[in-house]
Amino acid sequence: MKKVLYRRFLLVYLLTGIAGLLLATTAGSYMIECRLEKAVSEDLYREAHRIASDDNIRHNISSANLDLVRENLSVAAEYQNSIIWILNNSGEIVLSTRKDISPDEPIDLSTFDPTLWGGNYYQIGDFYGYFSETRLSVIAPITENMNTKGYVCIHYLMSDLYQDRSSLLGVLLLLLGIFYLLSGLLVVFYHFSVQRPLQHIIKGAREYAGGNLSYRIPLKSDDEIGYLANTLNYMTDKLNKTGEYQRKFISNVSHDFRSPLTSIKGYVNAMLDGTIPPEMQEKYLKIIAYEAGRLEKLTNSLLTLNDLDIKKRMMHIRKFDINEVVKTTAATFEGICTERKILLELVLSGKELYTKADMEQIQQVLYNLLDNAIKFSYDGSSIIIETTEKNDKIFVSVKDRGEGIPKACLSKIWDRFYKSDASRGKDRKGTGLGLSIVQEIIHAHNQNINVISTEGVGTEFIFTLDKVR
Repeated sequence: MKKVLYRRFLLVYLLTGIAGLLLATTAGSYMIECRLEKAVSEDLYREAHRIASDDNIRHNISSANLDLVRENLSVAAEYQNSIIWILNNSGEIVLSTRKDISPDEPIDLSTFDPTLWGGNYYQIGDFYGYFSETRLSVIAPITENMNTKGYVCIHYLMSDLYQDRSSLLGVLLLLLGIFYLLSGLLVVFYHFSVQRPLQHIIKGAREYAGGNLSYRIPLKSDDEIGYLANTLNYMTDKLNKTGEYQRKFISNVSHDFRSPLTSIKGYVNAMLDGTIPPEMQEKYLKIIAYEAGRLEKLTNSLLTLNDLDIKKRMMHIRKFDINEVVKTTAATFEGICTERKILLELVLSGKELYTKADMEQIQQVLYNLLDNAIKFSYDGSSIIIETTEKNDKIFVSVKDRGEGIPKACLSKIWDRFYKSDASRGKDRKGTGLGLSIVQEIIHAHNQNINVISTEGVGTEFIFTLDKVR
């Protein structure tokens, strides 16, 4: 398996480190230099302005008394690691903290023109060709009575500023390196939290694609990847159960079709080859018709379930009187109930009780429940069909006093083709699909159905419907 995503993540991590290093050494260096340049120039300008405002400077700029302030300026220049000049209004250096210059022998800077500075208070360069190295220079005018008597100039070596910049950049790169190494924990975190779980999921997908639906992805985390793994495991459980159900379904269908077909084929062949004489054929033709009825009922039940499963049949929802449907359905069983002396008791709520549902499907539910109730009722017993209302729900109950359902079988009665041992012996014509159809119809209406049964006492099925006025 190619770890493309993992390699991309590592590549992005390395490229991020390289980009961060380049950004720090270029943009970071430039920004530090600009910040230092601004800070140094502001400090020097404040110092120059302070010196220019000193009365000793203003009053003695053209006298020999400047020697009295040289010592103080030298201390300030040494602290700033700079050179301080005093210039007269002609642009001549009359005092320097690095040279012994007197007003009598000034150094002329013929190209010095303070008007060219504009609104700037500092410049970077060789100061009109005087210095051989690059310096940051600031000037502040010395004024008295609104007249400019001279200028204070302070010159700072740019190499010192570059050295400070390199020191700060070194600290920045050190912090960046530490941060980059710590961020390497993200790679470790990605490996254990994303990469390894993904490998398990990919392996699971391969197993599922190969038909191994019993494989389980071994992830128990509570994050999104764990949720994905649990979802895939749940999906395969469902697929596995579906496959088992399909195999069981085919087996049951084959069994239920084979028995009547075997009987029909055997009796037909017996009549054709003369084994069964003509005078006895009527008896066996009735058996063939009975078995054909079983096949027809089974086929109709399968078609009904198929329509419910794939929702080919659109429900025709309409308003109707459930009490009237109960009466009509009960009437269809009048013959068999009379024959077996079973009493059908209808306990209906009011003359009319309206609901909104697919009337034909609800009739099918009532028919199947009554058919089951009669099938497992004792001769001479009674069956109660009752409708009640509570809040906005209608409760329809079909209760018999028959054999009841064993407790172990209650959870299985809704399974397709399920028949308890008692039902197989009692009614061979049953398909085992009636209650499955009932449950499908009730759930399709977003309603509930429950069963209460005691073995030897009887069984009651109760389902709900929405009540309408």
